[in-house]
Amino acid sequence: MLSSRPRIVIADDHTLVADLCRKLLETEFQVVGTVSNGRAMVRAAADLKPDAIVVDVAMPILNGLDAGQQVKEIAPAVKLIFLTMNNDIELAAEAFRRGASGYLLKTCAASELVMAVHEVLRGRSYMSKSLRKDDVNYLRRTEAKLVEEDERLTERQREVLQLLAEGKVMKEIADILNMTTRTVAFHKYRMMEALGAKSNAELVRYAVRHHIVAA
Repeated sequence: MLSSRPRIVIADDHTLVADLCRKLLETEFQVVGTVSNGRAMVRAAADLKPDAIVVDVAMPILNGLDAGQQVKEIAPAVKLIFLTMNNDIELAAEAFRRGASGYLLKTCAASELVMAVHEVLRGRSYMSKSLRKDDVNYLRRTEAKLVEEDERLTERQREVLQLLAEGKVMKEIADILNMTTRTVAFHKYRMMEALGAKSNAELVRYAVRHHIVAA
């Protein structure tokens, strides 16, 4: 008999965190999968049809923000609950702009995560109790600036940039993204032009500053 409990996917590259989240959420939800990078998360959203995804921001190959945005494009009904160590309000603003329904810190109580999942599945938004109440207003004030910054790079360029910042060479990036090395080089050139970057180091600094990769 099929379970009627909501279907949850957990996306976190730290195995211990993912396992703990699974054990915690399995008491009330059906955890249908765990993944350790953003590209796997996008595939899981398409294949496993979850109702919600608990996702970390900093993940390899494709970060949680970009992965979350891609998930919302292919499955708009999926709820995204970000679970992160980062209490940067601009990052929280970016997460909600990309389609998040919840944003929690990993310092939250276990019961708060369960409560947050229930809340977003009811169609509400949820922000960690450890964040200030006026943060929601801050999110609204900063939205226009975040949209303008995000549009400096295309979705594909952000994918290439993350892999470059993670130290992967052109051939590795081409294999991961299923493109030619020449196309990777073209994306890199266009990014450097758009950002005014003169070196790989400047590209990496941009990627860290805008949470494309973790510091």
